[in-house]
Amino acid sequence: MLEVKKLRKSFGSFEAVKGISFTVAKGEVLGFLGPNGAGKSTTMRMITGFLPPTSGTASICGFDISKSPVEAKRRLGYLPEAAPSYRAMVVEDFLKFIAEIRGLRGAACREAVERAIVKAHLEPVAKKTIDTLSKGYRQRTCFAQAIIHDPEVLVMDEPTDGLDPNQKFAVREMIKSMAAEKAIIISTHILEEVDAVCTRAIVIADGEIKADGTPAQLKAMDPSGRLDIVFRSLTGGAAEVKEASK
Repeated sequence: MLEVKKLRKSFGSFEAVKGISFTVAKGEVLGFLGPNGAGKSTTMRMITGFLPPTSGTASICGFDISKSPVEAKRRLGYLPEAAPSYRAMVVEDFLKFIAEIRGLRGAACREAVERAIVKAHLEPVAKKTIDTLSKGYRQRTCFAQAIIHDPEVLVMDEPTDGLDPNQKFAVREMIKSMAAEKAIIISTHILEEVDAVCTRAIVIADGEIKADGTPAQLKAMDPSGRLDIVFRSLTGGAAEVKEASK
C-alpha cells in the first residue's frame, strides 16, 4: 500500500536522505527508527507530499505522490510532528472543518466526525476549544483529523513524543486498534514504541537504512537481545558512548 523507491533528498551539498527503499503492506505497523537528524522527518515529508524529493518516488496505493498528489493524498492520513491545529476552534468544529476539506458533506461529514471522536476517545472534550486541552488530548485531536476520512495509509511523525506514560498508552492503543485494516508507518526515536505497537522496524542513520526486520529479528542482532544496544551499534551511538568514557 505504501512503496518507497530510491528516495533521495539534498539540501545544497548536504544529502539528508540517500536513496532509501521500502514497502509497508496492509496490516503492518512499521517503526521508522533513528536518532535526531537521521532523516526520519525529511522522509515522512517526502512520502506525504510536503517536500519534493530530489529523486526517487513514493507511492500511496499505486499513486505517485509527486505525479498524482490528489489521488495519493485521498488515501493518506498524516499526523505531523508537534500536532499542529487551530487552537481557537472547538474540537468537533475543527474536525468538521477537516472533514469538509476532505470533501465530506452532510450526513457523511457528521458520521466521519462522530466516528473519529469515538476512535480517538475525544468524547469528554468534543465541545471544548483545542487551546484548553492537555497535550495528550491535543495529540488525540490531531490523530482524529488524520483518520477523519478513513485512509488506507497512515503516516505519523513522533506521535507520542512529549506525552506522559498514560497519554502514550492511549495513543498506542488507538494505533493498535486500527492496525489490521491499514498500512501504518510511525517515525520515532523512542525504542519502546517498537515493542509497544510495531510489527516491523527500520533503523535509519545518516540518511541510510541500516536494518529492516521484525522486533525479534532486530534484537537477535546482538547477543544481549537488547534493542537499545542494537540501535546504538547501528547508528553510531556505541562509538559516541565509548569516546565520552575516555
